[in-house]
Amino acid sequence: MKLRGWQSECINSAISKFTSSTDSCDFKKHFLALATPGAGKTIMAATLARKMYELGLIDLVLCFSPSSIVSSDFSDELTAQFKTEFNGKVGSLGDAFTYQKLGTLDNDTWKLFDRFRVFVIFDEIHHCAGSSTHDANAWGAPIIEIIREKAAYSIALSGTPWRSDSLPIALSTYCEDNRIQCDYVYGLKQAIADDVCRVPQVIAVDNNKIVVTNNKKRKVFKSFNTLLSAKATSYSNIVLNETVNDQVLSRAIIKFNEIRKINMNAGGLVVASSIEHAEAIKLLMTKNYNIGAVVVTTNEAKPSNKIKDFRNSSDEWLISVGMVSEGTNIPRLQVCCNLTNVTTEMYFRQIFGRVLRKTDAPNQEAFMFMPAEPKLVSYARRMVQDIPDEVAKVKIVKMDEEIVTDAEELTTVEAARNNTHVLPEKHKITVGRHCVEDIQRQIQVMLSNHYLDESEGAQAKELSSKKPSSNQSGSNIPKAKWSMGIVGKYRQETLKVADIEPFLISQASKAKLAELNQQLN
Repeated sequence: MKLRGWQSECINSAISKFTSSTDSCDFKKHFLALATPGAGKTIMAATLARKMYELGLIDLVLCFSPSSIVSSDFSDELTAQFKTEFNGKVGSLGDAFTYQKLGTLDNDTWKLFDRFRVFVIFDEIHHCAGSSTHDANAWGAPIIEIIREKAAYSIALSGTPWRSDSLPIALSTYCEDNRIQCDYVYGLKQAIADDVCRVPQVIAVDNNKIVVTNNKKRKVFKSFNTLLSAKATSYSNIVLNETVNDQVLSRAIIKFNEIRKINMNAGGLVVASSIEHAEAIKLLMTKNYNIGAVVVTTNEAKPSNKIKDFRNSSDEWLISVGMVSEGTNIPRLQVCCNLTNVTTEMYFRQIFGRVLRKTDAPNQEAFMFMPAEPKLVSYARRMVQDIPDEVAKVKIVKMDEEIVTDAEELTTVEAARNNTHVLPEKHKITVGRHCVEDIQRQIQVMLSNHYLDESEGAQAKELSSKKPSSNQSGSNIPKAKWSMGIVGKYRQETLKVADIEPFLISQASKAKLAELNQQLN
């Protein structure tokens, strides 16, 4: 397989750094590559590993990634490159693990670092936090304590090299102004120019009359922005509203059907907030549009197999709860409905990355449909910024300093585990030095909810054991304690993504979207 230009450049840059000096310091041994979601990081890293082996620089390859499906894809690609199995058995040249396995690896695996020159691949390294053992999370600690010193070489990959809690990323180097230093950068704008990624097109759906009644008090809001700014409700309740789901889905389905007329193999993705929400969306699609969908959640014994089956099929729609996000390779996906209640920029970009991978199909449009939540809208507008200014700086923690971390994502998981979808207001948790491990465990629970490996079966059962409740309209989405009526007209806006003017959608596509908006209002 012929490498893309950026992949060859990145490989050559990494080898040059690794071989430029006989100095074995950490700086020379580690390489950090920022490559936009959908660019092809898996093939690049596996090819680099093979070339390092052929140059006689390494003996074994170990790979760590955030989910079982990504781990499986790395194992497959390494097997293809080396023409030998990567399963940790006798005769293989390595293995691929999830980050969850880092804490349970046996001594025989760790002894490999003493006996052999091991090359380590870290996919989506931003999940592993820590500049030292003091501020490391559960996944970052073994990297800092063992792998940093003992690995012969390592490469870390990320399309979003920052963390929502602003902690430093494991093995990363930071400038004096606390901004991360990447050894190689390949952003979305360049990937579009190189015909590697599709042009992102974001459709935000809004409403001009939202009535909220609470304790007999009635307030009217003209948009989701004003509704959320007034803190009249949480975004979780908006994405669980049946009419909002229907309006977002209807637009996505019409656009998807247009694409399928040209590309019969195109796929659509709906990212839901919970298992219960996913089942409600499937019911809505069947009831209103006579469309079937494959649901993949933590409810399955082996969700990675279900994802692979969908990847290799021509099925139309996949509904996911945290299982199809970063690193998951389904290139035929072209339309995405973002109906998750997680509103971090990292998660937004990783979701959108699933529909940005280019293929040889005749139609290469890529759409995300979503409610017009103000933070998501701002993320869409600056999507081609490699590292947005708002998340660029890291918090460097001194050894005796308290760690202050944002708990927004953590409360999302707690809500899911309790089968409720109302998020508390965003707040801070202050953790003393002796409580760091407690927070690390909680953060790991949050991450495992988004990227749950088969080994996390107990948590999966806890999440999936909750049964859907019904409301008066027949939807499986539970009603809130207050009343929110969306009685105005729905409208959609095609968001302008900054700095990609040469790649904007055609006038014909704009006309189609305008016609669609008129039909639905």
